[in-house]
Amino acid sequence: MSQIRHATVEIQGRSIFFREAGDPDKPTLLLLHGFPTSSAMFRTLIPALAEDYHLIAPDHLGFGQSAMPTVEEFDYTFDNLTELTVGFLDTLGIERFAVYIQDYGAPIGLRIAAAHPERVTAIITQSGNAYMEGFTPFWDVLFAHAADRVTHEPEVRKLLELDATTWQYTHGVPGPRRSLISPDTWTLDQAYLDRPGNKEIQLQLFFDYKNNLDGYPTFQKYFAEHQPPTLIAWGEHDEIFGPDGARAYLRDLPDAELHLLDAGHFALETHGPEIAALIRDFLGRVLV
Repeated sequence: MSQIRHATVEIQGRSIFFREAGDPDKPTLLLLHGFPTSSAMFRTLIPALAEDYHLIAPDHLGFGQSAMPTVEEFDYTFDNLTELTVGFLDTLGIERFAVYIQDYGAPIGLRIAAAHPERVTAIITQSGNAYMEGFTPFWDVLFAHAADRVTHEPEVRKLLELDATTWQYTHGVPGPRRSLISPDTWTLDQAYLDRPGNKEIQLQLFFDYKNNLDGYPTFQKYFAEHQPPTLIAWGEHDEIFGPDGARAYLRDLPDAELHLLDAGHFALETHGPEIAALIRDFLGRVLV
């Protein structure tokens, strides 16, 4: 089994941490994590695929082991996180890649794909939203916060506390699968969130998230025009990005492969082997 390598690289003067495994001469799969986690969410998927693929998983700026400049030192927007990710790929010399998008990874990965369609060989989306149908009532307070930060910030700050972090991992998970979720997941994520200044970073990204919706028509046009091979492996019981968001992909990508799993938002925690098998089969057919 291929071991995971851990490294950092300087992008625009910022230290970006990443995990890597597999032979760089084999097809690359870029893994883009969501909130509130880090590349640690791919800790079991990477070795499961590393025999056949080159896996690379960065921590977004402000997350995990990457640098964490304050909101005064860096403008935390999804546009800027995307620019850093493109710089990361270019610095490492990664020209073409398949991309796995989850949660925050979606607006970053899809910005890259829409701007550089020639670079993206395939898309794997796991609760990586690109359609209005994917939004659930969970987002009501976040969109209210985007319209009026002062009024709604106290309520939104609750999403940065341990109970909310734990809920992200445990909601929608059927009873027999709950024992598969390691408490290390939310403990680690909360430790990162509790670093001085990090909650302010997360609040800024909450505020900026509304701007991702302006990109949805561009993402959907990219899907319709370029028809990238797409695998949808989505937790059917996800209360953050609901399954209607998964089904919506088929409107522009009728040949996409849809799998709704008996899982919640962090489906890799409970269905890791199943998702790895789906990816291995899918990429084995489309990367020819």
